[in-house]
Amino acid sequence: MADFVGAVDQGTTSTRFMIFDHGGNEVGRHQLEHEQILPQAGWVEHNPIEIWERTVSVIRTAMQARGLGPNDLAALGITNQRETAVVWDRNTGRPLYNAIVWQDTRTDRIASALDRDGRGDVIRRKAGLPPATYFSGGKIQWILENVDGVREAAERGDAIFGNTDSWLVWNLTGGNHVTDVTNASRTMLMNLETLDWDDELLSFFNIPRSMLPEIRPSSDPNTYGATLDNGPLGGDVPLTGILGDQQAAMVGQVCFAPGEAKNTYGTGNFMLLNTGTELVRSNNGLLTTVCYKFGDAAPVYALEGSIAVTGSAVQWLRDQLHIINDAAQSERLASSVPDNGGVYFVPAFSGLFAPYWRSDARGAIVGLSRFNTDAHIARATLEAICYQSRDVVDAMAQDSGVTLDVLKVDGGITVNNLCMQIQSDVVGVPVSRPVVAETTALGAAYAAGLAVGFWKNTDELRENWNESQRWLPTWSEEQREEGYGKWKKAVERTLNWVDVD
Repeated sequence: MADFVGAVDQGTTSTRFMIFDHGGNEVGRHQLEHEQILPQAGWVEHNPIEIWERTVSVIRTAMQARGLGPNDLAALGITNQRETAVVWDRNTGRPLYNAIVWQDTRTDRIASALDRDGRGDVIRRKAGLPPATYFSGGKIQWILENVDGVREAAERGDAIFGNTDSWLVWNLTGGNHVTDVTNASRTMLMNLETLDWDDELLSFFNIPRSMLPEIRPSSDPNTYGATLDNGPLGGDVPLTGILGDQQAAMVGQVCFAPGEAKNTYGTGNFMLLNTGTELVRSNNGLLTTVCYKFGDAAPVYALEGSIAVTGSAVQWLRDQLHIINDAAQSERLASSVPDNGGVYFVPAFSGLFAPYWRSDARGAIVGLSRFNTDAHIARATLEAICYQSRDVVDAMAQDSGVTLDVLKVDGGITVNNLCMQIQSDVVGVPVSRPVVAETTALGAAYAAGLAVGFWKNTDELRENWNESQRWLPTWSEEQREEGYGKWKKAVERTLNWVDVD
């Protein structure tokens, strides 16, 4: 068998390709950013053609840098930004509109209408999700209703939908229209019990079933297809793993037992708690989602707390406020002051996700005085990442009865040692970062490799996991609760800022 497994990690701000060996070690990567298209307030789009072109480029560059060819890869996996919706023509393969990104809030009226007439309760029960702008179903409906000719094309069977995993599979394999259970569970259209598209949910959004991809396991020995000879890999590689990015991080963090949890720090934050084969319904603003399904085995479920804006708040300091030149500078600037100076920043740029689910919220910086500087704002930004995670930790404890002993972390912001120390202080438990911090790509590689026998089982994957660094709480309980109390007051200031019909 070949020595490596490849993984495409198609994220909100960039696309990367990573190559892993049997020990789960990174042996190659390349990454490219893509444009964030912001046509008006609350709208966020990506160009699907640009994403595909970036995917081709990162694969070719990473493979060539290591001198590898298609015969060197045992399998290929994909992980992706989950709820970002692409609609394209099945005959031409051309997008019919830009991808509408998971952060986009243009569907707020669609979401609020679902809750007004009781359909929202059905969506919660069947799909495990609250009606929200976050998920794909409303984005598909918006495209059908607002882009000329798409409704007619969909009725003819010509317009088809996928999250970005499906878009990449389509292009990599020459037209296979598939997704996996984790991505399908982020649409508001899949029944969590049957793992199939639900006709009643489809009717709520007036979406033809013919638009939707076939739902398959996350790790599939039957493959979703093979890469094309004229594609970026230059040959036939079995595509056998697909996981939404946060579920991929669970697999990469080897959270295979009920009660194990991880927090991924990216554009947003996403904390998942493995609940095993049991469907746990949340009473505290969390999502019930599919964690993974390996082959014919029973699906494993998770509770998820999704936070819209964390890493992108640091980008905002860089790109809009211009108080830092790069992300690393946020740590240096925030470290130059001993505390936040009374400043709290709630980055509700797209409303608030878990556990609040308030699309009427907007961002606020509170507690300012003449004493405060850009350093206090930088520190408040890092603290906002951590306090939002505390909100989710508390909700998970209430829903599951599980109290965390340690918080596993991964993603880009985990290189910020100050932020990780603050995270430990805010939640009051140790924070543990693995040697391989880019666990989303690793999880996709694991799913693909399991399908072809590159790794025998999950026990073998556990042996690959090693801790890189651990942070221990230093705040007193009084300091922790005082800070969190002020955070909750700041959150209250952001609510009811915009009117939602």
